[in-house]
Amino acid sequence: MEERLVRGIAFIGGQGPAPEKCRRLITGTRIIVAADSGLITAETAGVKPDWILGDMDSLDDLRRLEAYPPRRILRYPSDKDFTDTELALTFLWEKGCHETWLIGGGGGRIDHLFAIRSLFEREQSPDCWFTQREDIYCLKDDRELILTSSPGSIVSLFPLGDGPWKAGSRGLKWPLDGLRWDRGFFGISNVAVAGDFSVFSDRGRFLVIVPE
Repeated sequence: MEERLVRGIAFIGGQGPAPEKCRRLITGTRIIVAADSGLITAETAGVKPDWILGDMDSLDDLRRLEAYPPRRILRYPSDKDFTDTELALTFLWEKGCHETWLIGGGGGRIDHLFAIRSLFEREQSPDCWFTQREDIYCLKDDRELILTSSPGSIVSLFPLGDGPWKAGSRGLKWPLDGLRWDRGFFGISNVAVAGDFSVFSDRGRFLVIVPE
C-alpha cells in the first residue's frame, strides 16, 4: 500500500496568496506553523496556526501572541544560526511531515528571496512555495508534476542540485525533451498552451515556477 504523505505548512513573512487561496491550500494539512511575521500572513488569511516560532523580531505587535497557548510558542534568540524559515521547516520534518509547503515570502528584500530559493538546493528541501504572485514547485528525481493553469500561462524551470539533469514535458509550447541542462542554465517563459500541462524529471531536480 502506498504511504500517505503527511503534509506540513509553514507561513512565513512576506507577501502570500489571497486569503481564499490560502484556505484552499491548507486543506488536508496536518500541522500549520507560523514563522515570526508569518503569523501576520496566516491571520490575514483567517488561519490560526498550531505553532508559532522564531525570534519575533519582525512581528508587528507582540500582543498577537496572547491569543495562543504559551506552550505553542517557541521563541529563539535573534542571534541564532538559522533563519525562522529554516527553523519552521526543521520543526515540520521533526514532527514527521513528509511533504512541506511554504506560504508567503513574496516581495521584500532580495537577499531574503535568494535565501528561500537556496533552500530548494538542499537534499532535504521544501516541496512547494506559494507567494502572492507565484506558485513554485520542487520537481524531484523520477517524478512527474501535473498542473492545471490558465491557457497561455508562463512556466519556467531551473535545475537544482548537482545534476545530471534530464526533463520532459507535455502541453508546453516548447517541449523540454532532449534539452541539455547544465549548472546555471534555465528554461524561462515557456507557455502552457491549453492550460493543463505536465513536467517530468528523468534525472535530477528542478524548480518549476508558474506566475499567477
